[in-house]
Amino acid sequence: MARLSTELNRYFFEEVSKPQVTLKEILTLAGERTFGFLFVVLALPSALPIPAPGYSTPFGIVMFLLAVQLIAGRTRPWMPESWNHKQFALVSVQKIVKAGTPWLRRLEAVSRPRLTPVCTSLVGRTVLGIAIALMSISMMIPIPGTNTLPAMGIFVTGFGLLDDDGIISLGGLVLCALGGTLTTLILLFGYEAVKTGIEFLLQR
Repeated sequence: MARLSTELNRYFFEEVSKPQVTLKEILTLAGERTFGFLFVVLALPSALPIPAPGYSTPFGIVMFLLAVQLIAGRTRPWMPESWNHKQFALVSVQKIVKAGTPWLRRLEAVSRPRLTPVCTSLVGRTVLGIAIALMSISMMIPIPGTNTLPAMGIFVTGFGLLDDDGIISLGGLVLCALGGTLTTLILLFGYEAVKTGIEFLLQR
């Protein structure tokens, strides 16, 4: 099977000719690789240091649903039929794939099956699923700073799942922990700021 970076470039730059691509087409690319592939592809737009408006919330919802299925022990993902028709501009997808290819190739250069129980055992997949679910919730929050680092955590964790590389997935868990910490701090700061603002207005 071709490397993910090669397959994404082939599909989105050579095969697709329509101005729009659907979520179903992206999901179909997964083939037998299922969860790991989908987490990598769906997290990629928000994990990159480029503007990608409109992806974090819908892809966060999709990844949360996938993470719940991973926790439940499913081996094949299920998606509501109505979600499959969500469309994205091909030009935007090509821009994301082009920007993400160097990062994918760096991971592909070092990725291989290692510590496979992290990615294949029920306990390991449950832990990874919980971390991805929490990061997916963070991605749904419409506040700056709560998207990129959590998406990077999902991206790296998912890449480990893709190749059964437990070391890479553990690295992804570290990023997830950092992302969760950052999101918590941002929410606490926002709460305190709103609280202080309300108290100030009430005192006037």
